[in-house]
Amino acid sequence: MKARALAAVALVALTSACGLDVNTSLPYTIQPGSIQPIPALKDVKVTVGSKDFTENILLAYMAEMALSAAGADVRDLTDIKGSNSSRQALLGGQTDVTWEYTGTGWINYQGNELPVPGGEQAQYEATKKADEEKFGISWLNYSPLNDQYGFAVTEAYAQQNNLKTTSDLARFLKERPDQAVFCLETEFTSRQDGFPAAVKAYGFQQPVVKNFGIGTIYSAVSSGTCPIGEIFTTDGRIAGLNLKVLDDDKKAFPQYNAVATLRSDFLKQHPELRGPLETVSKAIDNKQMIELCKQVDVDGRDHGEVARDWMVAKGFVKTD
Repeated sequence: MKARALAAVALVALTSACGLDVNTSLPYTIQPGSIQPIPALKDVKVTVGSKDFTENILLAYMAEMALSAAGADVRDLTDIKGSNSSRQALLGGQTDVTWEYTGTGWINYQGNELPVPGGEQAQYEATKKADEEKFGISWLNYSPLNDQYGFAVTEAYAQQNNLKTTSDLARFLKERPDQAVFCLETEFTSRQDGFPAAVKAYGFQQPVVKNFGIGTIYSAVSSGTCPIGEIFTTDGRIAGLNLKVLDDDKKAFPQYNAVATLRSDFLKQHPELRGPLETVSKAIDNKQMIELCKQVDVDGRDHGEVARDWMVAKGFVKTD
């Protein structure tokens, strides 16, 4: 991708102090497709960051390709460890674009304890307004992609114990407290919109928590290491490992629509960034993302290649 080799040199000094690592360039170039060059974006330097999980990395690569096709000088800073580090990179200017989630913005960054009632649009509008006013961060139009937290068990375990909803799980665990063993990511264990929200809503009693990296939770549940695991509802490993997602029937978790976010002053300088990013945003949904994540996490394909193939299939870009 254009200018990444040079960008890596320039970004080493910028990121070394905060512990971020610059990724290597993708082994192909991006040409315009339906996303055409925008004169005002020619050679504008834009650093795209991401968190450290598959979906967010895929979204970042899609954004990089869209902006490259539009003429921007794109720099890659994907795979930042943890939401807070990714957020600080955006606030501090190490990154210019990152995909965020409405529920994360509302609960984690704004400090609210409860989701906004009224569904996706209401959650988005509240988060957008608050983040602009408090932190100077602009949220572009939200995507149909809504990657919520959830709990999963194996299909066999769900059938054996008649589990369809998280309320079913709570009732079952009251009868079988020895089964109240949860595989959770460290961040999910403590963040207010994570496990504490579920405990409050469903009344889990003295659950045993085993902390895993998010990438290993799925296999831990599948193998029986833990009967219950935290998952993202768009993750491809759900299908690949034959897991059952339990319905969050009490709506403990907020809406988590994906949104491209930028510092407001940067967006005001370059309002043309909106078009390419929102082209990607409105085209991706849960069904497509489950398949894309499966290609990475189950089939073993490279994030960049999966994102590239999707962008090409949509006609947004072309490659050599």
